[in-house]
Amino acid sequence: MATIFHLGFSKDLSLILDDADDYNVIIQVGENQNIKEFRAHSVILRARSPYFKSALSKNWITKKDNMIIFNKSNITPTVFYMILKYIYTGELDLTKQSGENILGLLIASDELLLEELFRHVRDYLIEKQTKWVHENFVLVLNVVFRLNNCKKLQDYCLESICENPLPFFSSKIFSSINKEILFDLLERDDLQIKEVIIWDYLIKWGVEQTSGLGNESSNRAKWNNKDYKKLKKTLNQFIPLIRFTEISRADFFDKVCPYRTIIPNHIYEEIEECYCKDALPKTAILPPRTGYPFEIIKPILAKIIVNWIDKKDTMYIRTRNDQSYRFKLIYRGSRDGISSESFRKKCNGRVESLVLIKVKDTNKVFGGYSSIGFCSLGNDFTTDGSNHHRFYNSSDNFIFSFEDSEDTRHMKISRVVDKSQAILDSDYNGFNFGWGSLTMGNVSLHANNYSNNYENNLKTDTVYTIEEIESFNISYQ
Repeated sequence: MATIFHLGFSKDLSLILDDADDYNVIIQVGENQNIKEFRAHSVILRARSPYFKSALSKNWITKKDNMIIFNKSNITPTVFYMILKYIYTGELDLTKQSGENILGLLIASDELLLEELFRHVRDYLIEKQTKWVHENFVLVLNVVFRLNNCKKLQDYCLESICENPLPFFSSKIFSSINKEILFDLLERDDLQIKEVIIWDYLIKWGVEQTSGLGNESSNRAKWNNKDYKKLKKTLNQFIPLIRFTEISRADFFDKVCPYRTIIPNHIYEEIEECYCKDALPKTAILPPRTGYPFEIIKPILAKIIVNWIDKKDTMYIRTRNDQSYRFKLIYRGSRDGISSESFRKKCNGRVESLVLIKVKDTNKVFGGYSSIGFCSLGNDFTTDGSNHHRFYNSSDNFIFSFEDSEDTRHMKISRVVDKSQAILDSDYNGFNFGWGSLTMGNVSLHANNYSNNYENNLKTDTVYTIEEIESFNISYQ
């Protein structure tokens, strides 16, 4: 077996980078007042970067006094030093770097074809620079939409915006957002904001993007037919993405009708038919957005639960190629009554389902996923005294808990161990995961693991009072 001495190797190459006098490449980076020269070795650059392998070929290079001279004005000195450090030693420390420098490193590593570095920086922005990314969505999106290899970060940004869109739409720099980004955003079904608000901001964006309509000319009372035609041309591709049936009649007549001339006739006629005749949309109007049906948990926890269903890492970042889920609310305690009887009436049947429970006197949230439903799964019960019950089989079920509605650090999941006893369908419980691992007893929630049907990760032996409970059927889209 070979012995590896990476530490000493990396240290020696670091000395070559900082102090060696046998360099043969001078690279000038930066522009204006922020310019710096770096000294490097062509053999190392070629070996570590396909970009430099081509750039330092005889056809590209400029030589002066037998020295290769190279310019990269579009990369800052701070970013380029991190790149050289990585190339020479394989080391990278981003903990003290600003978000702007890390984003610049992402751009530079893409240009220099440093795929390993690119993937690391992309994931670091998602996982460690969340706050900065959220505060600079427009900047980040305008950058990553130009990078072919950055779909993961694109999707992360768009999904995060969809969870809380208003700060993004109302930001001062929203009007500068690239039209491709806006199109991708409005196309999404999970944009969680009232449609009339989307319409308002789309009009504002269109006005700013249309020559002669912004600033002093934004007063619609002064517009003529030519102005409306210009706005229509700007917004032509976006109008079909608006879910007009989600806009109330009052808002439609107050906020949409004044822009009648920018809406294609076939769409406007269908809208009028929907409002005047209560007809269903035909082909021109998209169906309502799926929205966010959960009240007990925040959107980030729904993502975690979906990852658990997919048996992926808790904080896995989903892409559009991943399976998409639709959650249909079928039972809510505050609406339908908190009792085992009402739960069983609403949640009857062999349907893939999720249940969430908020308990009193604490912020804790419990829940369970069942690929086969919770109750009334069949009619062939066995009899135990006056009670009817039967176990049902599933290898996919799990139960879980969160410390509060947005806990992403202390959540616990217990997957089914004895798949033959995954669900107990009993006529005196709302639901029963295993034999009492997580059970609804009318207005109470029992959480223990005496039967060992599920993993013992929840580590609780408590009877709680249910404050709120929700159940959802799950389908795919």
